[in-house]
Amino acid sequence: MSNKKSKEPNNTNNPAKESLRLNDPFLAREQANYPNPLPSREFILQLLTDKGVPMAANELSGLLDITEEEQVLFERRLRAMERDGEIMVNRKGAICMPEKLELIKGRVQGHADGFGFLVPDDGSADLFLSPKEMHKVLHGDRALVKELGKDFKGRREGRVVEVIERANKRLVGRLYTERGVIFVVAEDKRINQDILIGPEDGAGAQAGQVVTVEILTQPNKYAQPIGRVVEVLGNYADPGMEIEIALRKHDLPFEFSEAAEAQARKTPKKVRKADWKPDEGLKREDITDLPLVTIDGETARDFDDAVYCEPAGKGWRLVVAIADVSHYVRPGDALDVASRERGNSVYFPRRVIPMLPEALSNGICSLNPEVERLCMVCDMQVSAKGSIKRYRFYPAVMHSKARLTYTKVWDMLQNPKGKDTKQYKKLLPHLNDLYTLFKVLLGARQSRGAIDFETTETQMVFDDQGKIEKIIPVMRNDAHRLIEECMLAANVCASDFLESNEHPALYRIHEGPTPEKLENLRALLREFALTLPGGDEPHAKDYAKLLLQVKDRPEAALLQTAMLRSLQQAVYSPDNVGHFGLAYDGYTHFTSPIRRYPDLLVHRAIKAVLRKDKYKPGMKWSELGEHCSMTERRADDASRDVQNWLKCYYMRDRVGDSFDGTISAATGFGIFVLLDEVYVEGLVHVSELGSDYFRYEQALHSLIGERTGKRYRLGDRVRIKVVRVDMESSRIDFVLDEPVEEPAPETPARPRRPARKKQ
Repeated sequence: MSNKKSKEPNNTNNPAKESLRLNDPFLAREQANYPNPLPSREFILQLLTDKGVPMAANELSGLLDITEEEQVLFERRLRAMERDGEIMVNRKGAICMPEKLELIKGRVQGHADGFGFLVPDDGSADLFLSPKEMHKVLHGDRALVKELGKDFKGRREGRVVEVIERANKRLVGRLYTERGVIFVVAEDKRINQDILIGPEDGAGAQAGQVVTVEILTQPNKYAQPIGRVVEVLGNYADPGMEIEIALRKHDLPFEFSEAAEAQARKTPKKVRKADWKPDEGLKREDITDLPLVTIDGETARDFDDAVYCEPAGKGWRLVVAIADVSHYVRPGDALDVASRERGNSVYFPRRVIPMLPEALSNGICSLNPEVERLCMVCDMQVSAKGSIKRYRFYPAVMHSKARLTYTKVWDMLQNPKGKDTKQYKKLLPHLNDLYTLFKVLLGARQSRGAIDFETTETQMVFDDQGKIEKIIPVMRNDAHRLIEECMLAANVCASDFLESNEHPALYRIHEGPTPEKLENLRALLREFALTLPGGDEPHAKDYAKLLLQVKDRPEAALLQTAMLRSLQQAVYSPDNVGHFGLAYDGYTHFTSPIRRYPDLLVHRAIKAVLRKDKYKPGMKWSELGEHCSMTERRADDASRDVQNWLKCYYMRDRVGDSFDGTISAATGFGIFVLLDEVYVEGLVHVSELGSDYFRYEQALHSLIGERTGKRYRLGDRVRIKVVRVDMESSRIDFVLDEPVEEPAPETPARPRRPARKKQ
């Protein structure tokens, strides 16, 4: 894009050109951001649009009177626009508008079988990319694609014209050597190309070891990607290797910067006298005499929240005290940068990747018992019917009177004369008040129409050698739900406080079903003579009523799963559209700032309102919402990968064993079965279902045999046998361990036509 320009001062002898640059509608913005402002991106795009044909770089520079001193910066802006897909450069070096070339911008999504898709930025239907086209790109890359038409399945098909952003600079995989050629197979199976490694770039890794590779040369039409080994992690079956792989595969930050570590070391270990003083003009109240307690799981070490309840008039006073992380983590400091990058803590079996260093997450920020801690308080007045009449937010100093667990609290509530009750005798009246309030809040939840899906969470129990001994269900009791209702109440107050004061924030939003998903759900319900009321926009109450209606039916698991899958995923957004599942008009996350960055942002926003100020997070709230939603999904994907690998390892010794289970999903290639006794999921491939052609009915969550009419439907009970465990793909294969209905043999006199549709 470079060209030589005269050193003539900008716009000195050319009033026409001066006039053109001054016509930039975003000139004031550029002048505010840069000492020597360039033409804005929007103005450059407008000129290209008005021109109507590709422009050479020097022609564009001349039109905008770019001086020699400005040239380097101008080329940098053009390259940035090219990376973002706003412009592209053709083979002759001319600058083009992608939409004029009918190119579609989006992100590449790879598939383990070699093909892929482009997910367009404009939200239109995905474009299929053949294995040949995927040879030019890797999963996650951003590209410009030309639509070619429809493939034989009727899908939009595309051709990669240009890669505008490479997503993969490093990846984790296993190193192999074949006939003197060294290559790495990526752990992320959506990256289907092997990474070639030069003879001197293997870093001494042995075949079969897990390594981290830096990509030196990205793939193109004619060549595979080339890389070098920068880290040897060890052997595939080494203890903890599944977590090391997941961290790198999902690009999870797991090491704090030196600056963040240094700040953590300098952070006080206890509350000082200076901390009692007003914080940025806000008075800190003394609630150290209040009998607040924390209630968490047995293995928890970071205590975000403490609770207290007492009767007040005809209702209740509920105090929810939350760790005041915002006092120690200030906007823009090293810990803030680190926690924003991480977005949240990530929980693996036997290991946690915290959002904040342990000095804060398990130390000064954690509401540990019998020590003073800084907190942000939501002090609520709740009516006898469970509605919040008044609330107040304020910073305070608290003193937790006990670190309780769900198990202990439930035992104390059930057994007033038990061992735990004797130990915490003084706290029992307050716990009883909390439990009474919980029942009131639960009644309000039901009246509101919140959806309460029944799900089973599991926990892995390990032996002394670090191997899974068993997988057990986590039994939720009313102590879990008690804390949940208290947190919901505080989160709703935080949402209402920020919205009523018109302060921007990140809300936790959950939208209702899309029209397509709603139609699929209703198609399934018709099979059971059921209906979902509410028309085109059903309310959470409609879902809740239907759940009550079906809970005792044999198909309850199928119907509940179908209802759950019809809803959209909850995300973070500055646009408060409400929370469908909880039936709230507004909801945000306030109660876990130690482990969630959105909560920390909400604390800062609340403090800003209390100071009659505005909190500016340093980037757009919409971008923060997208980032925090991404880090949440990233953490879930990484945790799921680790659990799947551990479950595979656990099932290696059970090949040949038979189990009863429930069909947890039906797909075009088979059925997934969740086993009763071990809570492990595996696949029965469609070829193992019998001599028939099976048709997948998405709306009915079923595979149906064309000749036999045999149906395998989500929620059906089956007995299976474990036949294969593949550690590399974390896949477990089953076959049916029960008689399979075979079609009757056909007589030669009346041969049947072969079925037209094959699986």
